Amino acid sequence: MSNLGVPVPPDRNITRLTSRASRAASLLLIIFKEEWNYVRLYAYDAGDCHPKRCTVRRLERFGLIERVSSLRRLRKALLLFPTAETALSPADADIASKQGIAVIDCSWRRIENENTAHTVHRGARGNLRALPFLIAANPVNFGRPFILSSAEAIAASLFILGEKEHANLIMSKFKWGHAFISLNGKMLEAYANARSSREVVELQMHFMHQGRQIK
Repeated sequence: MSNLGVPVPPDRNITRLTSRASRAASLLLIIFKEEWNYVRLYAYDAGDCHPKRCTVRRLERFGLIERVSSLRRLRKALLLFPTAETALSPADADIASKQGIAVIDCSWRRIENENTAHTVHRGARGNLRALPFLIAANPVNFGRPFILSSAEAIAASLFILGEKEHANLIMSKFKWGHAFISLNGKMLEAYANARSSREVVELQMHFMHQGRQIK
């Protein structure tokens, strides 16, 4: 019994509700993949993302992404990571369609830690990709370059790989989602029309130079 006189359900009931929610999300994910044939999306759960700010958890509730607890699960997927040596480009579309796209769901402070980078590079191996210059629209880092939320990173990668409908679906789950696509529209279109990682990097340098001139 709580202090307000409202009975508190036993722990086993809470566990059942959590289990049911998890099964429901898994079912939505299966239906989503089979019916719409969209790119599979994954997030490595590092366990330190703020529950109320976690964009991955919101996407998971809609059955749009699968959280995993081992980097080994993502060795074949396109894994987005800022220190990757290769920029994401449309040339990666085939890997994404076959193996999916993944993000590391943790704080930026942890991502910037050398130990985290070493662990990711060692564990993920082959298909690490870095997103090019883009500007965040999420409430926490609005207007900051490169510091995207997991949902923004996923949507950006989908857009660049030609999956614009899927990208818009991801962003539609957030009040600020449309702002991200609108704010970065010109850059996203340019990256999506590039032929290689090298061209994406050249475009990135062009946009960054433009940004410095505006300032």
